[in-house]
Amino acid sequence: MTKAELISQIALDTGLTKADTQKAVSSLISAVIKTLKKDGRLPLYGLGVFEVVKRPKRKGRNPRTGEPLTVKAHKAVKFKAAKQVKDAVNQSK
Repeated sequence: MTKAELISQIALDTGLTKADTQKAVSSLISAVIKTLKKDGRLPLYGLGVFEVVKRPKRKGRNPRTGEPLTVKAHKAVKFKAAKQVKDAVNQSK
C-alpha cells in the first residue's frame, strides 16, 4: 500500500476529506520522526514499537563491482509488531 492509497482508505473509513487526511498522516509521520530523534523509542500500543538502534561500522562489498568497502556506523529504526498485530496477520482465513 502506498501513502496515497493509505490516505484514500483512511478518508473512506472516516468520512474525512482526502486533504484533511493528508494533513493528519503527514502530521503523524512528523510526530514519529520527532519522537524517535528525541527519545529513541516510540511505543504505539496495539500496533508496535519503533526504536532507534545503533549499527556498528562493518566491512561490505559493492554489489556492482565486488570492490570491498567500509559501511559507516549509523543509526537505524527497527519496528517490533505488537502481539495483536502478529495474531491478526497469522489468523487463518
